[in-house]
Amino acid sequence: MKTTTETKTPNGKIVIAGGTGFIGTNLVLHLAGLGCEVVVLSRNVPETRGPWEHAKWDGRTVGDWAHHLEGAAAVVNLAGRTVDCIKTPDHCDEILRSRVEATLVLGKAVRGLKTPPPVWVQMATAHIYGDPPEAVCEEDSAFGFGLAPIVGKAWEKAFAEAVLPEMRQVILRTSFVLGAKGGAFPKMRMIARCGLGGCVGHGRQGISWLHIDDMTRLIVRAIVNDSMRGAYIATAPKPVSQAEFMRELRHGIGMPIGLPATELMVRFGAHWLLRTDPELVLYGRYCVSRRLEEEGHEFAFENIKDAMADLCR
Repeated sequence: MKTTTETKTPNGKIVIAGGTGFIGTNLVLHLAGLGCEVVVLSRNVPETRGPWEHAKWDGRTVGDWAHHLEGAAAVVNLAGRTVDCIKTPDHCDEILRSRVEATLVLGKAVRGLKTPPPVWVQMATAHIYGDPPEAVCEEDSAFGFGLAPIVGKAWEKAFAEAVLPEMRQVILRTSFVLGAKGGAFPKMRMIARCGLGGCVGHGRQGISWLHIDDMTRLIVRAIVNDSMRGAYIATAPKPVSQAEFMRELRHGIGMPIGLPATELMVRFGAHWLLRTDPELVLYGRYCVSRRLEEEGHEFAFENIKDAMADLCR
């Protein structure tokens, strides 16, 4: 693990849409710890109580929540239905609409303000590049084909339509975020502890990953750093294969064995036992951020070994 320092602390009010999810909860706690005034926009009241304010919204219509944006220092949009599910037609529709509608309604809200936030940090997905088997993708790489790229492109198109021209715009195309207490990682750790954390399929599919602490720091950097503009891939600089990822996970938890799983086994188990999409682990991508490297951004966790050591303590 590398020690990093934040050169600036956000000042003023930060409004976070979708702030009760895995990434949002960590961001809210971090910002509150820095002494920021934080407002969380969400459908449900946050499970964790703290020195922040909650405003209820439906992610579709402008309501009383919009006044919190007046004079805010930044708005961060993390809203969107989880993709950790079986991709039924209804779920696919919800995944797309939850992202597009939340982004568009924020755009409607800021247009009614006298003093809109000067910066809008927008969540996006690194899955917009599809699932190339070997190519390493960076910000200017071609987008892929399939549900995730379609959703990713619609999401960013909605942002382009919603954001005010005078606002500083930062898009974070986010990879697989790893956290000990949220997201998909605890489920993967549990599977590995059962001795099932071996190679999935051929094991060569790429996993572009990012420790939750680095994700939080990157969002804060996007809020305070005036030089950050446009799209960035939010990912650690060293993506790994699925086989290497699971090997380091087993090492982190002290599990000497990991039984492999064929594609057929994964498709059956993911659908009928875990009730999720098997393609989330059967396919993948190798992504790096050329822009963050050029800007000299430092990560606390650059390699998967250090990240696993921290997450599996």
